[in-house]
Amino acid sequence: MSSDIFIHNWVHLTNNTASKNGTEILEEGYTAAQEPQDLYRLMQYSYMKFFKMDPLCKWAWLGAEALLTENGSNLYEGVDKNKIAIVLMTKHGCIDVDKKYLEGMGNIPSPALFVYTLPNIMLGEISIRHGFKGEQLCLVDEKFNTDELHFWVNDLLVNRGMEACLCGWADVYAEQKDICLFWVTKLAGETPFTKDKLQELYKTTTGDE
Repeated sequence: MSSDIFIHNWVHLTNNTASKNGTEILEEGYTAAQEPQDLYRLMQYSYMKFFKMDPLCKWAWLGAEALLTENGSNLYEGVDKNKIAIVLMTKHGCIDVDKKYLEGMGNIPSPALFVYTLPNIMLGEISIRHGFKGEQLCLVDEKFNTDELHFWVNDLLVNRGMEACLCGWADVYAEQKDICLFWVTKLAGETPFTKDKLQELYKTTTGDE
């Protein structure tokens, strides 16, 4: 049952705010970090492959990095990486890259762009960075759909042998970004993994009604 699954950390990055577990991070300087590489430098990360990614992958990667790192260690330490799943939802996917790739069809489209013409590539980039080898799923929806997200994550942890899951919403389009990620495991915690709680935590930052 999903009552035996808990949210242990969550991160939300939007155009105006960056928070972790409901607390602002980088209160000074974040709003000026409109480009992902700006936030990358502010957070003092070191991962050169980052600069080759498309915007969706970059923002999802940054959200995952902020989510999974705590007090100098990783949340998944001690967990079998073969049993760590990723389930991410998006609305626009990689449409920005698709448009650029289509524009390049008149000549020879860039192989570097072609790599990022599938929205599930962001899952691969996160997996490569952290060595996750469990089940992966990328969903496309018009909005942050707690019913879908809850169903799939619950199924993976209850029925498919997964022990933990990085899940949530990752959408980047034009100048807008909305990355809300959760670290969910079977370990006992204070925040149950429920549809209502997912929606509540997401709204905390967006202010949606």
